[in-house]
Amino acid sequence: MKAGIALTLAGLGLDRPDHQLYQEELKLADMAEPLGFDSIWSLEHHFTGYNMVPNPTQMLSYFAARTSRVQLGTAVIVLPWHNPVRVAEDIALLDVLSGGRTIFVFGRGTATVEFERLDSPQEQSRQRFAEAATIIRKALTQEVFEHDGQFWKVPPTTIRPRPISHPERRFYASTVSPESSEMMAQMGFGVMIIAQSTWEKAADDYHRYCDVARANGYGVKPPIALMTVLMAEDAAEARDLGDIYIAKGFEHVDLHYGLSDGHLGKVKGYEFWAKMAKTYSRLNSPEERARAVEFFKNLQMVGTPAQVLEKFRHVFSLTGLGHAAAQFLPGAMPYHLGERSLKLFAEKVLPVLQRDPAFQPREEPEAAGARA
Repeated sequence: MKAGIALTLAGLGLDRPDHQLYQEELKLADMAEPLGFDSIWSLEHHFTGYNMVPNPTQMLSYFAARTSRVQLGTAVIVLPWHNPVRVAEDIALLDVLSGGRTIFVFGRGTATVEFERLDSPQEQSRQRFAEAATIIRKALTQEVFEHDGQFWKVPPTTIRPRPISHPERRFYASTVSPESSEMMAQMGFGVMIIAQSTWEKAADDYHRYCDVARANGYGVKPPIALMTVLMAEDAAEARDLGDIYIAKGFEHVDLHYGLSDGHLGKVKGYEFWAKMAKTYSRLNSPEERARAVEFFKNLQMVGTPAQVLEKFRHVFSLTGLGHAAAQFLPGAMPYHLGERSLKLFAEKVLPVLQRDPAFQPREEPEAAGARA
């Protein structure tokens, strides 16, 4: 199994200036290659300070110049917010600058505050995602491409520079709802799991995705998972830190997405999120909030090295996980705690994930006649 560092850059409610937060997390990510990690990941979010990276390919270009080995992954580029031709150009440029060390994960977005301010109709996100992905794949695989669609019309066009590898073979998508998962499978994308209920439920969704992908002529890639890692040598300390900072991260999710007010369940294409609203709407009760935080904490990799390895064994047994993108600074946790956790992971967990045969996933070859 591979494992990488995912930037968190959680600036919600902080009294520190944004640039200080950036200096700390860039320093943390600079440890990825020296400590033996496999990758560096950047998210995309706007406006509120929640995971504040407005351009993940630009962020990863910074690390392309500072590294020589690690893969560079987006987690995610939200396609309905962008002109897909520009996204294809960004992908090709990062592929060239990094020597082909790229993984691209896409998403369709959730936060209404971002859709509104980026002038993208949220109820069209699923259709926009599918059309944008089609255009991006054309742009990267065809010397000259064109497109006549519902949202974008592109005359015969060539993007330059051309990519030096085949980034379209390393396309993934994050999925939460079953409907989105099926759409990604039909397009031949791999899956990034962001666990929202239980790992057992995430595994069920992933295996359904696999069935649809195979039925559409695609081989199945081992999934990637975006997760929080919070570690200490002492189990009680790890548990206490989780209670504080996983709880803050849980609150930040609601502040950014507005889940507790229930509005997402009324947006076309987001009916699945009505179930999430019920969970978040109960957070005004201290008892319910404590239960919800405990549940969310148990989804993450919180504990001693032995406890975290046991959690990874459980997740791998369910999903065949191929790559973990780990956030080490949840809920605006102080830098020194995140650095300590990262170094402990690198020393006692990472070598086991990378070298133990029990963690080696299997990737299926593309089925005969699979579409490019």
